[in-house]
Amino acid sequence: MHEKNLNFLRCVRCSGKLSLDILKFSNEVDEGFLICTNCRTESPIIQKIPIMMDNFIMYIEKRRTLGGKLHSLSTTIKMKKFVKNSLSKIRKPYQDDHSLIEKRWFEIYTSNRNTSFYSIVRKNMSDLPVCDNVLEFGSSIGTVSNFLGKKHKNIFSVDTSFIATLYAKEKSFKNTDFFVADALNHPFGKKKFDLILALNILEIIEPTKLLEIISKQIEDGYVIITDPYDYTRGKNSIKIPLYAKDVRKKLRDVGFTIIKKTNQVSFINWILKINSRTKLVYQNDLIIGKKRNQN
Repeated sequence: MHEKNLNFLRCVRCSGKLSLDILKFSNEVDEGFLICTNCRTESPIIQKIPIMMDNFIMYIEKRRTLGGKLHSLSTTIKMKKFVKNSLSKIRKPYQDDHSLIEKRWFEIYTSNRNTSFYSIVRKNMSDLPVCDNVLEFGSSIGTVSNFLGKKHKNIFSVDTSFIATLYAKEKSFKNTDFFVADALNHPFGKKKFDLILALNILEIIEPTKLLEIISKQIEDGYVIITDPYDYTRGKNSIKIPLYAKDVRKKLRDVGFTIIKKTNQVSFINWILKINSRTKLVYQNDLIIGKKRNQN
């Protein structure tokens, strides 16, 4: 984590300001803790990645394999003790280890990072002006975030998968920071962004809430959304699905205008090769919204 970005961060539990306990430092914070000055919640930084979840123990409880990996990746006695102590407080691991699911999707996304879908997204992003602060929700292995780092000033990327985020961080530019966090409970408080991206995540994050959060984070700027609206994938997490017309209406309701070329529903192929015999073929909708400060 880049130390300068501490000023932008807030506690995900109470929105309090954070202090930084650095255990290891190179060109950035390699290992340490973000500590809330209000509620004293500690968020570990491991391999330069802050893990900013409301409940770290519950996070690794769902990812028992990851807990062991975080312990082995920790380089200081204090961090190893913290992870080990957190693991000891797990009463009953979840039946499904989310680590294994996230590892499988990491492998799929890594092997499909050069698909034509990303070329189309990059082309549309290239038409936008240079931005000071950009945020990507659901950044996964950093395919888009690291492209953004070539053009824009500061990139902030959020995903719940540590393994994908670790890969993204290793490939990243100096102006990009990655955070393991929940998009609906992100660590940026009231900070405003010039551009926010949410690619292919509406079916796994409650879409209405996500769009409302994005609107609060933008006073003057752009949002880019893509999605295949495959709500069978998020059947256990989404209560109110939004489809192409619904998303456009919601964006307008929260203050965006839709860029003319994305007014109509689009069908962009996103092909994911699962193995030698299996492919997933999605047709993604692309929406670009624009908001202007009325003051």
